[in-house]
Formats: sequence, C-alpha cells, structure tokens
Amino acid sequence: MSRPSRLQRQILSLYRELLRAGRGKPGAEARVRAEFRQHACLPRSDVLRIEYLYRRGRRQLQLLRSGHATAMGAFVRQRSPTQESSGAGAPGTQPDNGDGPRNPLDGMRSPETPPDGR
Repeated sequence: MSRPSRLQRQILSLYRELLRAGRGKPGAEARVRAEFRQHACLPRSDVLRIEYLYRRGRRQLQLLRSGHATAMGAFVRQRSPTQESSGAGAPGTQPDNGDGPRNPLDGMRSPETPPDGR
C-alpha cells in the first residue's frame, strides 16, 4: 500500500482535531463522524471538492475551539408532504443535501415564458 499523500495526512489530522474539540459538546462527535463517512467515497481525483471540504472543516474546527459553541448540530431542510411520502423530490432531480451551492435562478420564470404570463 502506498504512503498517504500530504492532503490525506492533513485530512486525518483534521478529523482527530475535530473529534478532540468536540468532546463534551453534545452531538459534535457524531456529526463529525457522519460528515467524514458521507464524503469518504469521494474519488481521489476530485481534489477541488476535497480541498473545499477541508477548508470548511477547518472553519468548523475554529468555531468549536472558540468557546462560544456549546453543541454541534445540522440544519435540515424541511420536506414537503409529497417528498415525505415518496422519499424523493421531483423525478429526475437529486435531493438537496444542503452542502452544495444553490442555483440563484431556482423559482424564476423560464426564458420561454413572457413576463406577462401569456
């Protein structure tokens, strides 16, 4: 097996630091483990996404260490009743897991629709 890269070592170090900083804060350790497990299947070639998540983790670590954080949780987007019963969004769309950028044009009229609605 090959030696871990510098980025892999940094990520493992971040993981340990987040677990240590989260001790004694309700929900922190479970949240850290869940986040890392969720992104464990990212391909090594997706360096931009990995570096983004690493920077995000560093910011969360600073918040945990600041002393102002008493717990760690997650914001969960409420589902509509139709999504709860079917377990998914509209056909052909992926569910929003809350950590990706949102399209600022969502909810706007399509270019084919004139402004007066005719």
